Amino acid sequence: MKLGTAIAEIMRREGIEILCGYPVNHLIEHAAKAEIRPVMVRQERVGIHMADAISRVTSGRSIGAFCMQHGPGAENAMGGVAQCFGESVPVLVLPMGYQRRLAHIEPNFNSSEAMKPFAKSSEPIVLATEVANIFRRAFTRLKNGRGGPVIVEIPSDMWNEEVPEPLNYTPVLRTRYGADPVHVKEAAGLLVNAERPVIYAGQGVHYAQAWPQLKRLAERLAIPVTTSLGGKSSFPETHPLSLGSGGLAVPRAVPKFLAEADVIFGIGCSFTETNFGIAMPKGKTIIHSTLDPNHLNKDVEAKIGLVGDAGLVLDALLEEIGKTVTADRDASAVTAEIAASHREWLAKWMPKLTSNDAPLSPYRVLWDLQHTVDIENTIITHDAGSPRDQLSPFWKAVKPLTYLGWGKTTQLGYGLGLAMGAKLARPDKLCINVWGDAAIGFTGMDFETAVRERIPIMSILLNNFSMAIELKVMPISTEKYRSTDISGDYAAMARAFGGHGERVTRPEDIVPAIKRGIQKTREGVPVLLEFITAKETEVSRPGT
Repeated sequence: MKLGTAIAEIMRREGIEILCGYPVNHLIEHAAKAEIRPVMVRQERVGIHMADAISRVTSGRSIGAFCMQHGPGAENAMGGVAQCFGESVPVLVLPMGYQRRLAHIEPNFNSSEAMKPFAKSSEPIVLATEVANIFRRAFTRLKNGRGGPVIVEIPSDMWNEEVPEPLNYTPVLRTRYGADPVHVKEAAGLLVNAERPVIYAGQGVHYAQAWPQLKRLAERLAIPVTTSLGGKSSFPETHPLSLGSGGLAVPRAVPKFLAEADVIFGIGCSFTETNFGIAMPKGKTIIHSTLDPNHLNKDVEAKIGLVGDAGLVLDALLEEIGKTVTADRDASAVTAEIAASHREWLAKWMPKLTSNDAPLSPYRVLWDLQHTVDIENTIITHDAGSPRDQLSPFWKAVKPLTYLGWGKTTQLGYGLGLAMGAKLARPDKLCINVWGDAAIGFTGMDFETAVRERIPIMSILLNNFSMAIELKVMPISTEKYRSTDISGDYAAMARAFGGHGERVTRPEDIVPAIKRGIQKTREGVPVLLEFITAKETEVSRPGT
C-alpha cells in the first residue's frame, strides 16, 4: 500500500469525512479515492479556519483536517495554525514537505520545525513503516487533553514509499481525567458558603459537552453565569441567571457582578489575560478548573485548582454539593438584580439598536438579524474588531455551539472560514459570519469557495468605507492621507462569483433583505448582504 493510500485510510478510520486543502498536495487525490471529500479554498489560512470550525461545532468529536503544498503553501498557512493554537482548537494539519535530503537546508521552509512553537505536536514522516505510529500519536493528541493543532509533515519524496499490509491501525482512544477529590470538596465548600459567587464558563464546557451540568450547578446554588467569547452558548443567555458573555465589549451586568463577587469559579477556561476577554477583578477568591495544569496561576491567582475535564469536574462538584444542599436555592433576589441591570443597560443602548438613521447603525442591523433568524437553528460567528464588539454583548445564544466566539488572537478574516466549516459540519443550520469591510479585504475571495463548493452560508457585511476603530489612533494620517479609508462594492462581488448579493442602505429594508437571504441559503445559494453603515466607534465597555 502506497503511503498516501495508508494516510487516507487512517483518516477514514478516524472518522474524517472532509479534507480542506489547496494543491499541490497528493493527499487530496488519495483522500478522494477513500471517499473523503476534498474542499479546495482560495487561501490556505481560510482552509484551516474551515477545519477549525468542523472541530468546534462537533466538540472535537469530528476532527477538522487541512493539507497544503510545501514551501509557499505551508508559509501561507502559518496564521491559521497560530489561530488554532491561540484558541486551543484540535486540527490536523498535513503540509507537504521538501524532499528529505533538502528538508533541513536553508532557505527551505520546514513545516514540522517552523510550526512547532505553536502546535500541540509536530512530526515529519521519514519512514513509511512508521506511518501508523505517527498518526496514532497525532490523533491521541487531537482527541485528548487541551486542544491544539497537530502537524504531520509529508516529505514530497515519500509518496511512492510502501506501507506494510495489512495496515495496523485502530482508531485511538478518547479518555478523560478529573480533579483531586480533596480539592473538589474544598471547592464545593467555598461555593456553598459564598455570599456572591459567579461562574465564568469557557470553551472547555463545549468540548466536554458539559452544558447540563453547568446549568444544574448554577440553578442548585443560584449562581450567576458569565462566559468567555469561546464559552458563549454554553449557558442559555435567556436564562434568568445569565449575565451574558464578555470580550472587549460586555453587558453591564458582567463587570458589575464580577466586581461584587467574593468567589469566582472558572470552569473550562484558561483565564488568559487578553484585551479581547473579560478582565478579572483583583483580590477575588478564584477556583480554577482547567484541562491544562499549565494554566493554573498563569494570569490569575487561584486558591483552588481543579485539573480535569469540565464534565467530570462538574459531576464531582454536584455530587459533593448534593450532600449538604439537597434542593435548588431561591434565586429570586439575584435574578431580579440581574434583570434590573440588563434593563438599565439595554435602555441606554436601545436608541442605537433600533435607530432609523441612514447610513445604518450596525447595532440596528445586528438587532434586526437576531430577531429575524431562528436563533436555535443558527450558528453565528464574528470577525475581529467592530463586528465582534457590536455583536457579542447583545446576541443571546440559547443552544450550545450556536455561537463560535473567539478573541485571544484576533486575525481579520477568520469568520468566513468558520462559517463555511460550520455549514459543512452542520448542513441543517443557518450559518452566518458577521464581518466588516476591513476583514473582507483579507479573505473575501473565498466567498467564491462557498459558491464553488456549494456551501450556502450567509455573510453579513457591515460596510462603513472606513477602518472606523482606527480613526481615534490615526487622526493625522487620516486627515492628511486618508489612510483609514477603504472601499468596495462587495454585493456586486458576491453576484460576480455566482452568489446572492444585496446592498442595503435603508433601515426598512434590513429585515426583508435578511429574509430573502435566508431563503436563498435554503435553495443552496451562498449569500452576502452588504449593509452600508455609519462609522460607529462606541462599544459597551465596563462602566457604560
